[in-house]
Amino acid sequence: MAEVEKQNELPEEEVTAEEVDVEIESPTDDMEVDVEEEQVSQEDFYKNLAEDMDERTLGRISSQLMSDYKKDKVSRSDWEQTYTQGLDLLGFKYADMTRPFQGASGVTHPLLAEAVTQFQAQAYKELLPSDGPVRTQVVGSQTPETEQQAERVQDFMNYMLMEKMEEYTPEFDQLLFYLPLAGSAFKKVYYDEIMQRAVAKFVEAQDLVVPYYATDLKDCERITHIVKMGENDVLKKQRAGFYRDVELIPKQPEDNKIQDKLNQLEGVKPSGEREYQYNILEMHIDLNLDEFENENPEKEVKVPYIVTIDEGSGEVLSIYRNYSPDDELMKRKEYFVHYKFLPGLGFYGFGLIHMIGGLSRSATAALRQLLDAGTLANLPAGFKSRGIRIRDDDQPFQPGEFRDVDAPGGNIRDQFQILPFKEPSQTLFQLLGFVVQAGQRFAAIADMQLGEDAQNRAVGTTIALLERGSRVMSAIHKRCYYAMRQEFRLLASVFADYLPPVYPYAVYNADAAVKQTDFDDRVDVIPVADPNIMSMAQRVTLANENLKIVMSNPQMHNVREAYRRVYEALGTKQIDNLLKPDIQPVPEDPATENAKALQMQLLKAFPEQDHDSHIAAHIAFIQSRMVQVNPMVYALLQGHISDHIAMKAHGEVGAMIEENDQMKQLQQQDPQGFQVQFNSMVAKIVAQLTAELVQQEAGTQKPDPLVQLKQRELDLRAMDMQRKAMESQQDMDMKQSEFDEKIDIEKMKVENQEQQAEQRSQLAQTKLAIQAQQNEDRLALQAQQMRNRNAPNKKR
Repeated sequence: MAEVEKQNELPEEEVTAEEVDVEIESPTDDMEVDVEEEQVSQEDFYKNLAEDMDERTLGRISSQLMSDYKKDKVSRSDWEQTYTQGLDLLGFKYADMTRPFQGASGVTHPLLAEAVTQFQAQAYKELLPSDGPVRTQVVGSQTPETEQQAERVQDFMNYMLMEKMEEYTPEFDQLLFYLPLAGSAFKKVYYDEIMQRAVAKFVEAQDLVVPYYATDLKDCERITHIVKMGENDVLKKQRAGFYRDVELIPKQPEDNKIQDKLNQLEGVKPSGEREYQYNILEMHIDLNLDEFENENPEKEVKVPYIVTIDEGSGEVLSIYRNYSPDDELMKRKEYFVHYKFLPGLGFYGFGLIHMIGGLSRSATAALRQLLDAGTLANLPAGFKSRGIRIRDDDQPFQPGEFRDVDAPGGNIRDQFQILPFKEPSQTLFQLLGFVVQAGQRFAAIADMQLGEDAQNRAVGTTIALLERGSRVMSAIHKRCYYAMRQEFRLLASVFADYLPPVYPYAVYNADAAVKQTDFDDRVDVIPVADPNIMSMAQRVTLANENLKIVMSNPQMHNVREAYRRVYEALGTKQIDNLLKPDIQPVPEDPATENAKALQMQLLKAFPEQDHDSHIAAHIAFIQSRMVQVNPMVYALLQGHISDHIAMKAHGEVGAMIEENDQMKQLQQQDPQGFQVQFNSMVAKIVAQLTAELVQQEAGTQKPDPLVQLKQRELDLRAMDMQRKAMESQQDMDMKQSEFDEKIDIEKMKVENQEQQAEQRSQLAQTKLAIQAQQNEDRLALQAQQMRNRNAPNKKR
């Protein structure tokens, strides 16, 4: 459009000077009309469609959608009831109990609260590190341009999430607390017109309503987001033209069991003052608007819209298209991301309330019974004779206090009958421990027992124990990783749509900038967390195990990189200052290379070196007696000479290709065929140079036959000694490996025996406890029978 406008502004002289090129059928008439139509079409596409609809049509839309919303909400009433009842298991409110007696224990076992807190703390640390949660990957082949683009995207998104979007960190922290309770939590990613930036809002599960038959957000035909707004926020959107300027009615208080329970746990309640809170229903739905405008409309494909309705008044505030103007398929734009703790049987996921809620109730009941038994045993009750009188009998006894008693019979003991309350049961206490351990084992919050001999244990044994203790949590961590990846992709699409062509921003001690075109398909944004590692302990353990493997054979591994990964797992900063610098090879003179060859150091040739001079110097050094009697040094120098020959051949072939136009053309048209010819030419020159080198070496050597025979004998003896040394080292390595395997097997046997002994000990303790309880019950029964026998004798 801008180019067309510029063409329309050309002066008349320029138009008449080039009549053939500029005479395009009245540009001042048809082209201006096309530009205006395109501008109008863009404005019409993004405008609020509800502004042009009559009240009757809007009333039909509101009535139909409100009815659908209420049906969806009723269909999940059982889910709301389960969630509400499960919140009581957190134990945030202490209950004053009156049954089975006044002052009975109302404590709640912290099994569920501990599991939720452990997950929240662990996931928060892994998924939201202090440096930012986003990292990038290049899609396709990597080039310096795409690597710089990926770095810009990563730096900008981390800057936005950790610095600009101040609500992101606390809301993500809150999401990780709600997630293990409800099993589902949501994030809404969109561009906020008022804040003039992208936002990622946390949406509680009870505030997102879907039809009962929905299984996934992407396939759901109707998503209702309950947005709670104050009066001022609604007025801002109406003044900005985002909502219709109509009279709204504040939402009347209703029976919201989930919100009432959350308020009760938090210790707050609504005030008596008038509350101006509006429930705005933002419905992402597929509609055919002709069905509401016409009496007998034709059946057409429904397209995505976002319809906003005030629940209190039923007024339709806005209707916007929810697809891109250039999308012929009219695919719905996604705004929501579903975080799941465990995959449920339907749309909502399962949380700890669903999975260990029964165990938490059992643990609470057992704990209360133990405390009540202790209370009754310490403060006994019973019967007393009607005629006995105790001064101040309505006040409890104090330690060291004696009171006057009027006993008609003279014997105080005969005037009281104490009820036989038992001490807290040992069997019930063991049952409580079993229930708690089962819940902790399921929720993966028990301490990970790697043993006292973890340093000397085999790598496979440690990995097996680590995997067994983190299997459940690792799966949950992967689900969170998947949801965060979807969230970051939605956030990147928002940046791609609303950022200016170049967006400069300032960070600590530097200025940076990002381009709108950086957010394309060449860069993928993913969480910085590892989906296979869900804790720092697991990361450090795996890094240490890798280091053990590296140190077992350092010749095959990069030891420096292994130590770097250990430091990274520990979260160490400025690792390069701790490790020695990695020395990069540089071109050196032939004398220095000869000296390094004697020290058995690897030599490296460089293309820019004088290959002929280096080859001549190394051949002369090979003729020395010291190299002739040392086959390993001889082989090292010969290999280095071959490197120089190869680089010299590549250089000569490269110079020949620069002068050959046919080879250049072949390189562009058929790279594979060019490479075959290039390698063939290099091989021919290498063969020629090697033959010349061999002839030169043969012509310079004219040794005495006896001396040559003696040297050959010495060479064979040196080679035999080297072979024996290598065989001896291999035998020692094999014996050491067999010894380590035997040690590991013996350790595993000892561990199994210790576990079996511990299990037998626990079983014996359980049997002794049961026998002790049975003996106690038997003695109590005998005492009761004796008291019953003595009672008639006393009456006589």
